Amino acid sequence: MATILVLLLLLFLFTLTEPSTRATTPKYNSSIIPLGSWLSPEGEHTSWPSSSGHFAFGFYPHGNGFAVGIWLVNPSENTTTVVWTANRDAPAVSSKSMLNLTKQGLLLQNGKEDSPINIVSRDTELVYMASMLNSGNFVLYNEDSSVVVWQSFDQPTDTILGGQNLTEDDSLISSMSKSDHSRGRFYLKVKSDGNLVAYHYSFASDEDAYGEWNQQSFLCKIGRGPVCQNYRVYARCKGYRLCFNNSNKPGKKLHENITSIYRATLDVDGNLRLYEHQFHFEQGTNSSRVVMLKQALNDTCLVKGFCGLNSYCSSNMSGDAACKCYPGFIPSKAKSNPNMPMDCVQMLSKDDCEINKDRTLLYNFTHFKNMYWGDIPYSVIPVPKMETCEKACQQDCVCVGAIYTNGSCNKYRLPLIYGRVQNDSSIVSVALLKIPSSTIAIISPTTSNDTNVPKPKVVVDNKRSLIMILSFTLGVCSLICLAFALSIFFTYRRQVNRYAKLSESEKLDFTEECSLRSFSFEELAKSTGGFSEEIGRGSFGAVYKGKIGNNNRSIAVKKLEEKIDDEGEREFQAEITAIARTHHRNLVKLIGFCIEGSKRLLVYEFVSKGSLENLLFEGETSISWKEKMKLALDVARGLLYLHEECEVKIIHCNINPRNILMGEAWTAKISDFGFARLLKRGHSRTKIGDDGTTRYLAPEWQKEDASVSVKADIYSFGVVLLEIICRRKSIEMYNISSADEILLSNWVYQCFTSGQLNKLMKHDEKDVDWKILERMVKVGLWCVQDHQSLRPTMKNVILMLEGLKDIPVPPSPVRLVE
Repeated sequence: MATILVLLLLLFLFTLTEPSTRATTPKYNSSIIPLGSWLSPEGEHTSWPSSSGHFAFGFYPHGNGFAVGIWLVNPSENTTTVVWTANRDAPAVSSKSMLNLTKQGLLLQNGKEDSPINIVSRDTELVYMASMLNSGNFVLYNEDSSVVVWQSFDQPTDTILGGQNLTEDDSLISSMSKSDHSRGRFYLKVKSDGNLVAYHYSFASDEDAYGEWNQQSFLCKIGRGPVCQNYRVYARCKGYRLCFNNSNKPGKKLHENITSIYRATLDVDGNLRLYEHQFHFEQGTNSSRVVMLKQALNDTCLVKGFCGLNSYCSSNMSGDAACKCYPGFIPSKAKSNPNMPMDCVQMLSKDDCEINKDRTLLYNFTHFKNMYWGDIPYSVIPVPKMETCEKACQQDCVCVGAIYTNGSCNKYRLPLIYGRVQNDSSIVSVALLKIPSSTIAIISPTTSNDTNVPKPKVVVDNKRSLIMILSFTLGVCSLICLAFALSIFFTYRRQVNRYAKLSESEKLDFTEECSLRSFSFEELAKSTGGFSEEIGRGSFGAVYKGKIGNNNRSIAVKKLEEKIDDEGEREFQAEITAIARTHHRNLVKLIGFCIEGSKRLLVYEFVSKGSLENLLFEGETSISWKEKMKLALDVARGLLYLHEECEVKIIHCNINPRNILMGEAWTAKISDFGFARLLKRGHSRTKIGDDGTTRYLAPEWQKEDASVSVKADIYSFGVVLLEIICRRKSIEMYNISSADEILLSNWVYQCFTSGQLNKLMKHDEKDVDWKILERMVKVGLWCVQDHQSLRPTMKNVILMLEGLKDIPVPPSPVRLVE
């Protein structure tokens, strides 16, 4: 009788069904894990296998330690394919770690002395058992084994398996490398229309996507909608699922001795690929092989971000890709992580372009056929032929390269991003890369894998013939000069004193040096109608609108209120000369000046669309997040030019929305730069900010003996950036709901740390780009740090805003007593 009861009990256990992703009662076999079960990285209990033996959950080697995850077991190759990792960005654990299944969940203890942590996110319901399913899903059940408390299928990493859902709330993030399964550089998400879209991890807008694929190519829609051909359709839930006939279900075999398991993985190189794992069972032996069924991109070079800055990607016909530096560039020595893309830097960091009038001898050009650069060109001009485009780039010191196509010359500045050689023969374009003449262009030798890769053609001028022509010309000039040498010598001695006096009296040296027009006070008074139309007032004086010339060109005339005595006149001229040498699209251009007695006036180009202050705080115009990012980058690039790129380094000292004007196409332009040194000694700290802009000044301005550096401008930029984000002033006493909102920087930090950035948005704002919002908030909080050493440089600010540099979590901006 006892034997019959045991047989009935065993029959009952074997007839129970296995839990699915929404399973009821689990099947009690080797995949069931009871409470109190444990695993360790070393020994016999390192993993919990599924009943089929194809999947396992537990510890696997990771770097110098171990990680917890799920993998596919390949018996013939004795290797594992990791499909899921818990806490993938956490550091590896030691060999003395232990994983315990308790009522509170899976508790991981890294060493005997460390406190255990729960490695899964679950509801408050207690756990009573777990199971490693044959589908590759690891699940936790409640007390009556009928409800799934947690499952790995709800938290995909870089892989989805057959039958696994991928909803709009989920994303696939690639791994750092084949051996490092922490988050990498690429991610894939499902759009509302059902398409799959892949991005570089630093970007989130549609124009930055490098791939978009119809979901029927890899995933099938679940529901009553259109049915995918040759795919299994599930109609009980919403989302997207990797669907196949015979997909990852135990007992279903393609042939008598073959079982297949499918997975779709966003690989390390950013390409989405579909794999089939075939398991063979024959005469008691097991073997397996992996077959790649399809890939989203046949050319890996189409993945944006596969190569780093100033490098380009080339691929052969088989799709193998390689990153190379452009001629004149070398790999960056600053690269510390071998898994990150290769960045390249110029072999020569500085040339004489700005001071050399004849720039034809400074550069050579390398031509690349069908080269593509992913950045937006800063200038596009129509040209009749390629030589004209080459000359235009040669004369432009900012231009590092240009692409000529269909009569259009597109000029680019550093850094060059997303470079790749296109194998499409229908595209006719030539990239012109400018290389300093003193740089020796080194082209990598051809290898066996590069037989089908287009090779760049280096264009080198014939230096020998050029030297002969120059020598002949110089010889003739020397003979001519020798004939007039004596007469010129005596004439010079007679005229030198006369020219010196004339230069001193008429200030010719000053006028020629800064290439500005000298106006009379009467002429400016007439052009402005007696200074009748005031269009602005700042820290240094009032601004009036006027018109000059036969074409009635609009100008802006600033009357400086600060009194400058005769001893300061030469210093004033020197500062105006420095301002006149600045040329940048994000700076207001100085046209002329007036010096008559104590009167000092400056003449600027007229900027038509008012100030940033009017746009942010007074206008009703809606500003999209792309436009907000453009405004921030315009101001940042103008400051970078003043701090690092112009011939005379300038600290603005008074950055605020009133001094940022809006030009055509809503381009932000900085005004009033260089004025801080025009004031008398000792007046600058009291004068700047008297118009109510003290809230933009860095804390060091409060100390009379403290030196002010470019970090003061970084602080002011951070305040302006936060105002652009929230469209409110940095100090607001009215229209606020609590005292915490008075100081903008503190309020933004509170919302950031609490994960409530939505509070920063106005009620009428729609289509908020949360990726751009978080990036701008983190950069703004770093800029408004009290300590100068914590504020980033303007170059790093631009890289972080553009998503080319990781942004650490900023500390609190609350001012501390030093």
